[in-house]
Amino acid sequence: MEPETFPDELTDALVAVHRRLRRRLRPQVTPRLRGAEVELLRLVVGRPGIGVSEAAKELHLAGNSVSTLVNQLSRQGYLVRESDPADRRAARLTPTPAAGDRLEEWRKRRSELMRSALSRLDEADREALGAALPVLRKLADHLHEEAGEP
Repeated sequence: MEPETFPDELTDALVAVHRRLRRRLRPQVTPRLRGAEVELLRLVVGRPGIGVSEAAKELHLAGNSVSTLVNQLSRQGYLVRESDPADRRAARLTPTPAAGDRLEEWRKRRSELMRSALSRLDEADREALGAALPVLRKLADHLHEEAGEP
């Protein structure tokens, strides 16, 4: 592998895996949610009570974009938007049980799909991917730090 092309080749491979996973999972889970909707749901399930502006900052989206997503997800029964008791102008987001169920269903199907794809690789390839996991996590941390994120 050429050092000058390695960053692009790695990025292309990671994007291809992510895109193909998304495309294979999309028809299995309805109603369909866009990527930003899933990201917001995952954030709120992981941090119930997060504010809209904090969620926007975390997701690197404009506040009005997150408000639109919140409205859509609220209409679908996945989020509850409540006034912040400390500041009535601000809103706090909490997931509904349906949100947790939806994300768990998605996670389960994603795991099944990956398990099936990984089973078609030989043992050496599976071991190589397993060995790469700590490095990929470290790479994600470096990208997170370079973006000035906490």
